[in-house]
Amino acid sequence: MTFAPSTPSLRTVRTGGETKGSLLERLAAAHVQINSSGLQLFSDERFSTSLQSQVVVVHLVSVASLGLVRGAVMAEIVSAAEAQGLSVCPLELAPHLRLQLLDQDEGAVGSPQARNTAPPGSITVVSPPLSSDDEVPKGFYLRRIEGKLWLRGYTSWAGHVWQPEDMLAFSSAQRAA
Repeated sequence: MTFAPSTPSLRTVRTGGETKGSLLERLAAAHVQINSSGLQLFSDERFSTSLQSQVVVVHLVSVASLGLVRGAVMAEIVSAAEAQGLSVCPLELAPHLRLQLLDQDEGAVGSPQARNTAPPGSITVVSPPLSSDDEVPKGFYLRRIEGKLWLRGYTSWAGHVWQPEDMLAFSSAQRAA
């Protein structure tokens, strides 16, 4: 899968500067849908937001573009991304990216429902997991489903093989805003 020109592979995203509560209010005001796993992440004490605003450069890449043409587990993906100068994102980047990435392509139309794999058209924001427990959501992914923007939490296990076409968000240099 490739991104249409409407979704550039490089973006700058302003993060921080607000509480989780105000971030949830902004998502609701923007009519962003959040699944139960996403709400579970927001309610977890280990998920915190930075009160200092910063600008993060976000790179949208496929697993294959990291040189992993047969897919890979997340540890291999992170290692390949780091070799290219990319870093995992802070967990709070995903809601900010969702609020700023309004032109995401529709992914669900004409595609079978995905199970145990990243859904078509989704962007998984790679961030350090809050817990190694497989039942605790690992992070967020972004989707557009029937015109509605979603911020969805997901669960996974360390041995899950991400497919070559799966789209991921990593970050590079950050600076105070």
